[in-house]
Amino acid sequence: MSAADPLRAAGHPIGEIHLTRGEIAARVSELGREITAFCGQSEPVLVAPLKSSAVFLVDLSRALGIQHEVEVIELAPYSGRSGGDAVRLLKDLDRPVEGRDVILVEDVVDTGLTLGFLVRTLALRHPASLNAVTLLDRPHRRLVDDVPLRWIGFEVPDELFAGYGLGLDERWRALPDLHRVISERLPTAIDAA
Repeated sequence: MSAADPLRAAGHPIGEIHLTRGEIAARVSELGREITAFCGQSEPVLVAPLKSSAVFLVDLSRALGIQHEVEVIELAPYSGRSGGDAVRLLKDLDRPVEGRDVILVEDVVDTGLTLGFLVRTLALRHPASLNAVTLLDRPHRRLVDDVPLRWIGFEVPDELFAGYGLGLDERWRALPDLHRVISERLPTAIDAA
């Protein structure tokens, strides 16, 4: 029995497991090795937007075999599905990144609008380099093509997911596996939860 079984039985929108915690852990370890090899003697700054990227950021940070710093940034959400594309900075970095190698750590890259905003914003601060890693990639939804997405955990279909830090209306982030969301249950399940 998975942690999501009682949720499905209660009518919540949490569906079947798409990626197990073991699959995610194995891929994050691989990404850590790839980034470590790429950075060499550099001490990069990992920059992650809150909140969905937090779990991935922590696991990736532990998987790196090099010294590095961690920073978080918070953006106002936008709804890519409804056509909105405004991104607003709510919490900025605590330290300057000028002359530093910066790695943006994303949970999901689909349209590329958020990542594009972060790249434009941080490029103005003159980092030595600017690259990105994402846990999940939906390249078929991309609206912004020139994002520096160097490392990809998993390519996923155009579906919603919950767990491993990803939430719906601030719920279900703590599920250890990544679950598909049953979209037919979304409007009533989120209102009733």
